[in-house]
Amino acid sequence: MRIGFGIDVHAFGPGDSVALGGVRLPHTRGVRAHSDGDVILHALCDALLGAAGLGDIGQHFPDTDAKWKGADSRDLTRHVMSLLRARHHLVGNVDVTFLAELPRIGRYREEMRHTIAQLLGIADAQVNIKATTAEGLGFIGRGEGLAAQAAVLLLADEPASR
Repeated sequence: MRIGFGIDVHAFGPGDSVALGGVRLPHTRGVRAHSDGDVILHALCDALLGAAGLGDIGQHFPDTDAKWKGADSRDLTRHVMSLLRARHHLVGNVDVTFLAELPRIGRYREEMRHTIAQLLGIADAQVNIKATTAEGLGFIGRGEGLAAQAAVLLLADEPASR
């Protein structure tokens, strides 16, 4: 078993929606980011890469590479999963915490959970998504941006004969 932890933060910017957990949510603002700025999937990718000992999301998808400009974070997650499968890792479970004053994710939580489960090749029940505010404190509390944290458990998928 291997455990990984990831975190991502983005400031709000122009736009009318945000990507969270692979789902587009309407919002009064977008986020400033090189890719689509999905903080949940970015934190998740970092956690997966960390658990596998494969560095971090910035090493694999640098914001200095035009190839990743505007990238869909679901594609980044699929790529990370291909790296894990090549190393015979299976995802045991995922626990995500979303931090923001707005948007509220309650009505999108199950869709996000299902999308993440599909991306990782696991059951919905293996994905947990929580949300909290910052109670008015700091950049999150002032509504200047949003953040996510993710923890993952990886399992080895290697037959004993290997």
